[in-house]
Amino acid sequence: MSARSPFSVLAAGDRFIKPGIFREEITDRLGSRAEVAELELPWPDEPFGGIAEVGEASGTEDELIAALRGHRGLVTQLAPVTERVLDAVPELEFVGVGRGGPVNINLDAAAARGVRVVNVPGRNSVATAEMTLALLLAALRRLPILHGSLLRREWRGEFYRHDEVGREIAGSTVGLLGAGAVGRHLARCVAAMGAEVVVYDPYLPDGAVPEARRCTDLEELFSISDVLSVHARLTPETEQVVNAKRIALMRPGAIVVNAARGGLVDYPALAEALAAGHLGGVAVDVFPTEPVDMSLRLLELADGGANVVLAPHVAGASRETARRAAAGVAEELRRHLDAEAALHPVGPKAGA
Repeated sequence: MSARSPFSVLAAGDRFIKPGIFREEITDRLGSRAEVAELELPWPDEPFGGIAEVGEASGTEDELIAALRGHRGLVTQLAPVTERVLDAVPELEFVGVGRGGPVNINLDAAAARGVRVVNVPGRNSVATAEMTLALLLAALRRLPILHGSLLRREWRGEFYRHDEVGREIAGSTVGLLGAGAVGRHLARCVAAMGAEVVVYDPYLPDGAVPEARRCTDLEELFSISDVLSVHARLTPETEQVVNAKRIALMRPGAIVVNAARGGLVDYPALAEALAAGHLGGVAVDVFPTEPVDMSLRLLELADGGANVVLAPHVAGASRETARRAAAGVAEELRRHLDAEAALHPVGPKAGA
């Protein structure tokens, strides 16, 4: 590629992975070999959603087509790359998606037109693991209850009573339901803090989590865990894998943490077990529907002073995640220009 004919790229960022971050990472690797234009999409100030045949997208087909014409490459997180968009920009040959699951791309249509699609799996695994650890510790030490008392201008000495204090992670059994990139990083963290780590994941290669003991029986995982942290993928087989029957197997006072997907957990059953005193705490960052149904019982229990830690699906959101995503697609773009194999190619069967 000569300096007089730079590869033209549209950086269709949003208000998390800003267009300028994409530009900086591309310029760092390619310099004058790439010419970068910018488009800012409205997520997260406006929720993403389905657009035409793709999901979890931001912006519109029309604005993307108008901005993308004349460009051979697109780097983005949420732009709606639909069949209509691909038809309107036949010069497009590269799409870099700064996320793990590129559901905003019509992968079949892209493959049919010879468009190279790549993604950045695991770009938010450290952020999600760290947030999961924060949720876990907050629930173990009953921070919502302590925090709430001070907000009500109460200094309650009884919080030092044996039956009111929280627990340490050291010496606790932390059960991991699933051990992908997030679960593995969390395993290293809690093991270093002195926890016994037990993992259930039927797809896990032997030795993949050296810090953990492998459990081959799902019900056993529930029965032995002081803390159960959910890290499975959401599939028809794993939907509501954390249900009333399995929660009942847990030790009195146990804690459930979910920063994976809301559909993995039966939230009414979770709330019932907490209200009944069987569970000692609940900490979640994801919900069955998002934006969350504000009548959800967990929110009511939190208002009532229960040991509930809540966050609005932000576990994977860190400045480092944004930078890592942009760096990942920039490196893939460099490899594309240098005729090297993609690190993370995405095809029609690999995009789910």
